Amino acid sequence: MNIGQKVLGKLKNEISPMEFERYVKNLQFDTQRSRSNIVYFVASNMLVAKWVKTKYTEKIIHLFELENGIKPEVEISIEKQKTKAHPTVNTIEQKSNTKSTKLNPSFTFESFIVGDSNQFAYTTAKSAAEKPGEQYNPLFLYGGVGLGKTHLLQAIGNYHLNLGKTVIYTTLEQFMNSFTSHLRTQTMDRFRDKFRECDLLLIDDVQFLSRKEQTQEEFFHTFNELHNAKKQIVLTSDRQPNKIAGLVDRLKSRFEWGLMADIQPPGLETKIAIIQKKCELDGIRLDKDIINYIATNMGDNIREIEGTLIKLNALASMLNQTITMEFTQNAIKDQLKEKKESITIDSIVKIISKELNIKPSDIKSKKRTKNVVNARRIVIYLARNLTPNSMPQIALFFGMKDHTAISHTMKKINEIIDNDENFKVQLEELSNKVNTYNQII
Repeated sequence: MNIGQKVLGKLKNEISPMEFERYVKNLQFDTQRSRSNIVYFVASNMLVAKWVKTKYTEKIIHLFELENGIKPEVEISIEKQKTKAHPTVNTIEQKSNTKSTKLNPSFTFESFIVGDSNQFAYTTAKSAAEKPGEQYNPLFLYGGVGLGKTHLLQAIGNYHLNLGKTVIYTTLEQFMNSFTSHLRTQTMDRFRDKFRECDLLLIDDVQFLSRKEQTQEEFFHTFNELHNAKKQIVLTSDRQPNKIAGLVDRLKSRFEWGLMADIQPPGLETKIAIIQKKCELDGIRLDKDIINYIATNMGDNIREIEGTLIKLNALASMLNQTITMEFTQNAIKDQLKEKKESITIDSIVKIISKELNIKPSDIKSKKRTKNVVNARRIVIYLARNLTPNSMPQIALFFGMKDHTAISHTMKKINEIIDNDENFKVQLEELSNKVNTYNQII
């Protein structure tokens, strides 16, 4: 078994069986062209090539590093009989140079969509880029998965790369692996020179420092060296420093020296604007109804939405079809099914009761006060749209006689949506909160 087959075998254990069967199983490792620093895979069609490029490139690189200690570039091409129609799909990784480490050139401030949920983070990131090492050092960006932390982090890097500065962007996992490798080969001087002589240090996912004592010790000294030299440090995490378990107090303290900025899940309008911008950048044509459908049903993970847009475009191109609403619904129905299966009516009751300040027991009761009826209607509506439960199942949950009560509630709430724009917006926000809660747990 060659190294490419070993890597794909390990990748099988890190992704869902459905995704492996659909996209990875038939990838072929090109042993003749592959080298230690660049590896080639052959895909059966453009859809598979684009999907693998978008979803699995980072994992493949990491698995190769675990096998032989080297992070290669990854290239994915189409089978020879199709290469005339479809050009090679290059990896999103950039070739190594002295100025940058793996910055995605499309992650700029200009391509970042600003809304109420990320305005503060955007403003502070731009200030840190324009006045490095002065006002916000370190800058600590935190928030849920796929909300734009990495985009802003790399936007700062790209801003300085264009100024000729030395920028290091790395994930905490890569920092830790590099540290372990240099420690094992007794080349720590090279490691320290690399990370302490840059103009900007950008580190993603610092929550993984948790309980890594040796790595924390080394990072502490690296942080001090850069900060004392007034070099800009920008960090991202899925939570605030004081909520990272197993992080030593002196690092928590230093992470809070500068400024902390959180990114919240985007509102519906911001999400629609993000999808429109992505379509514009990637040349994808979607009408307003389809964009609204994706924004309403796909949750708040922008990275996941980007993958969906790429999948739609590639599938339409491969099948030579126009992207219609029916085409979109069929293409993403499996993703929506997975989302629905992991959301329960109980979790919806819990979130809505907290948001509307109503007791969960009241929502499930027979009470007819205005605020309780409103909360109950919202829970029923979200349960019908966000879970796989049928109307009889929802009726059983609420102790109702049969599904006709649920049908009546759905009809009533749709009437309110049509006539009350404020209620419609509130419903969308509550739906987003349910999806976000589901992603966190």
